[in-house]
Amino acid sequence: MPSEYPFILTPSLLSSDFSRIGEELAALEQAGLEWVHWDVMDGAFVPNITFGPPVIKACRTQSKLFFDVHLMIEQPDRYLSEFVDAGADLLCVHAEACTHLERTVSEIVRLGAKCGVALNPHTPLDVVEYLLPQLDMVLVMSVNPGFGGQKFIPFTKKKMQRLRAMIQEQKLSTHIQVDGGITPENIREMAGHGANVFVSGSAFFGFPPYADRYRTFLDALER
Repeated sequence: MPSEYPFILTPSLLSSDFSRIGEELAALEQAGLEWVHWDVMDGAFVPNITFGPPVIKACRTQSKLFFDVHLMIEQPDRYLSEFVDAGADLLCVHAEACTHLERTVSEIVRLGAKCGVALNPHTPLDVVEYLLPQLDMVLVMSVNPGFGGQKFIPFTKKKMQRLRAMIQEQKLSTHIQVDGGITPENIREMAGHGANVFVSGSAFFGFPPYADRYRTFLDALER
């Protein structure tokens, strides 16, 4: 993979210990991680409820990690400014949840955050083709959103390949993030299909100490 696509591991706090999120964030920093993934769920777009702006804001004062905030919520436009004010570095909205996706993307940029668009497994890449120059990242969901610990959906590998080709054709440096079922055993394969930002939940947090687990993922990429 070209050097303009750095490898980034972003552990999903959905699989962390919710009773000690501040400590978990500190442990990630100490382990050498630079990003952390916040799965924001509203109980409507997906059948689960997790974090909101107040939790992110409280943690922002305690952490220097890059806050990668994945909004699995309906009508995300209503809350963009609240999440940016809370300390989100990147907001990733679902194409399926946005009536006017370009308007939503433009508003995230106006608010000063990095911008991503997430695509559910069945959603075609055509949805983001013309928006790619405006995006810092596209998230390819490799499971159906809403719960951690799901199995990887195989056909999303071809989707990543096609997306990387589209990005290269437009001479862009857009990140491709993959979320769902990512482990040390398959992360190198995902990189080979074009992904460079990897979300890992239970396969990361379930194997402390975090510094050792991070090294396991990096070693898998370098093999």
